[in-house]
Amino acid sequence: MLYEDAVLHRMGTALRGLLPHWDFDRRDSLRLLTVSENATFLAEQPGRRLVLRVYRPGYHTEAEIRSELAWIEALRADGIVETPRPVPTTDGARLLAFEDRGERRLAAAFEHMDGIEPTSEADRPRWFGHLGEIAARLHGHARRWERPPGFVRKRWDFATILGVKAYWGDWRQAPGLDDAGRLLLERLHRRLEADCAQAGCGEDRFGLIHGDMRAANLLVAGNRLGVIDFDDCGLSWFGYDFAASVSFIEDEPTVPALRAAWLEGYARVSPFPQAQVRRLATFVMLRRMQLTAWLASHAETPTALALRPTFTRGTIDLAARYLDDRLLG
Repeated sequence: MLYEDAVLHRMGTALRGLLPHWDFDRRDSLRLLTVSENATFLAEQPGRRLVLRVYRPGYHTEAEIRSELAWIEALRADGIVETPRPVPTTDGARLLAFEDRGERRLAAAFEHMDGIEPTSEADRPRWFGHLGEIAARLHGHARRWERPPGFVRKRWDFATILGVKAYWGDWRQAPGLDDAGRLLLERLHRRLEADCAQAGCGEDRFGLIHGDMRAANLLVAGNRLGVIDFDDCGLSWFGYDFAASVSFIEDEPTVPALRAAWLEGYARVSPFPQAQVRRLATFVMLRRMQLTAWLASHAETPTALALRPTFTRGTIDLAARYLDDRLLG
C-alpha cells in the first residue's frame, strides 16, 4: 500500500533530513498531519510552524506542481484569497526531491495557517456565501491572469473525471457495488457524458479553478475564511468549484440552501452564468461519481476507510434522483 506505516516512517526520516533547507533543525518536532492524495507533515520549532507536503508519486509532474505554486503566489500577491504562502528553501528552491527505494518524491513547504474546519451545520450557509465570493474572485483572476511560460495543470472534463482518461480510476471498482447498482450507474455515466457535452467549455464557464474547496480545505478564524490545498487546481467548469465544496455531503438536505448561499455570494462579486446554474446538479453528480472512483483507487487513506461501507450505496441513491431530475430540487 502506498501509505502504509513503513512508507510514512521513511518519509518522515527523509523530511527530517531536509528540514535544515527551511532553517529548521533536524531535532525539531515533525509529525504526520494527514494522508489523502499526498502525505502532509507539520514541522514545529518555538514560534514557527511549517507544513510539508510530500506529493503522491506518478500523479502530478514537476511542471504541474511548480504551476500550482505559481498560481498560489499570484493569488496572494493580488489579494484574491487568504491562503498559506509557499515557503522556499534558504537558497530559494520551491521544491525538493528525495529518493525512497528508487522512487523520486517531491516535497514543498507552506506557512501554517491557523483556524478550524467550518463544521457547524447552522453556520454553513453563511460560510458558503463567503465561499461563493472567494470562488468568484478566483475565477475572475484566472480569466485575466497572464500565466507564466511553462504553466501546465490538469484538465478536469468528463474524459478525465469519469471517462477513458479518468485520473482517479474507474467507478466500477467501487466497494460494495452490486449488479443492479452497476446498471444504474452505467445509465448515469451515459447521461453525465451527454450533459457535460451540452454544458460546453466556453471561456465564460470553463477555466482555472481550485477544484477542492470542501470543508477539509477551509480554515475559519474569526470572520476569516482561509483556503488551503490547491493540489487539484486545474482547468474545469467554474461550477465544479461548487460541486467540490459539497464533497461527501451531496446527499444532505441542506445542499440546496448551500447552493443558494454560494450563488448569492458569487453574485456579490460577478454574475454567475445563468445557463450554468442549471448545470450545478450535473457537476455535483459528476463529482460524486469521481469521489466514488477515488475511494476505490485510494483505499488505504483514512477517508476511504471511514466512508467505504456506505458511500457507494449513497451514490446509487443520488444517481436515481439525478436521473429523475430531482437532485438539488
